Amino acid sequence: MILELQHIDKHFGENHIVKDVNLQVEEGEFLTILGPSGCGKTTTLRMIGGFELPTNGSIKLRGKEITMLPPYKRHVNTVFQNYALFPNMNVEENVAFGLKQKKLDRNTIDRKVNEVLEMVRMKDFGKRKPQELSGGQQQRVAIARAVVNDPDILLLDEPLGALDLKLRKAMQFELKNIHQSLRKTFIYVTHDQEEALVMSDRVAVMNAGVLEQISSCDELYNNPKTKFVADFIGEANLIQCSIENNVVKISGNIIPATLNGMTSKIGLLFIRPEHISLTSIQASTWNLQGILEAMTFVGSYFRCFIALNDGQKIQAIFSTGENHSFVPGQNVYLNWEVNKSKIFEA
Repeated sequence: MILELQHIDKHFGENHIVKDVNLQVEEGEFLTILGPSGCGKTTTLRMIGGFELPTNGSIKLRGKEITMLPPYKRHVNTVFQNYALFPNMNVEENVAFGLKQKKLDRNTIDRKVNEVLEMVRMKDFGKRKPQELSGGQQQRVAIARAVVNDPDILLLDEPLGALDLKLRKAMQFELKNIHQSLRKTFIYVTHDQEEALVMSDRVAVMNAGVLEQISSCDELYNNPKTKFVADFIGEANLIQCSIENNVVKISGNIIPATLNGMTSKIGLLFIRPEHISLTSIQASTWNLQGILEAMTFVGSYFRCFIALNDGQKIQAIFSTGENHSFVPGQNVYLNWEVNKSKIFEA
């Protein structure tokens, strides 16, 4: 373990922004803090970097207390969303800035700058100013400037937010490759769930200042621990159901489900759209019946919108390669494997 946050709280006046956050980060991993705007993720990152001090709690780097240390005394560097490059310096000068502050000799500085620019594929742009570069190129320079000082941890605060969609997707893989080349610990902040799932070893989902779940991407997607995580990650159906004597009913139909000791009489059944099977005839004793209201062609798959008898809406998707005879307006039956679903408190 390289970094540990213990019982971190942050108040801004009467606003409780970060609430009792406990987080352990392993050396060399790519950890993403994911959540909606205003959930406290950037504030958490800024406390790790030393730009904000926690109201309560402790931050340790390699077992050493760093909670009250200023940023320049932490072996941590940050890449900001706006890159914060010096406009009056060229690429090489920007990357060399931190090394010059350490008063290293010129040969060492030149060698380190060349090595890191080669790694981010910006060696041919060394004499250009930041304003002469594209957004993706500026981001590479910002990363090079951050990693040339050999920090223990690289913090990235939504660095892809200013890029267009196509470039952003390309840079996701670029960042992952840089991480694998450096073998450094990356802590990344984003509100974009796809970005988090594509790049991360683990994802910490934050909501209203609380860390709701910290898991691998696969575990997060397939086994969400809370209703918020289920709804925030990917696409999900959360279907209201009634529970009585360990029997679950949706729209009057008995549905097999694992309750795990739930005592509430109202629940929400979680099921991903891709895990729902549609048939035109009843295929089992518990199929939900509904009306197929609409079908949308989305390239590699169809998205179906189904209205249950009680008025609830459900989405299902299936591959365009599957044979089907569905048409809007017809009765359809829904089915899924029990282990693909989960019941939450309503």
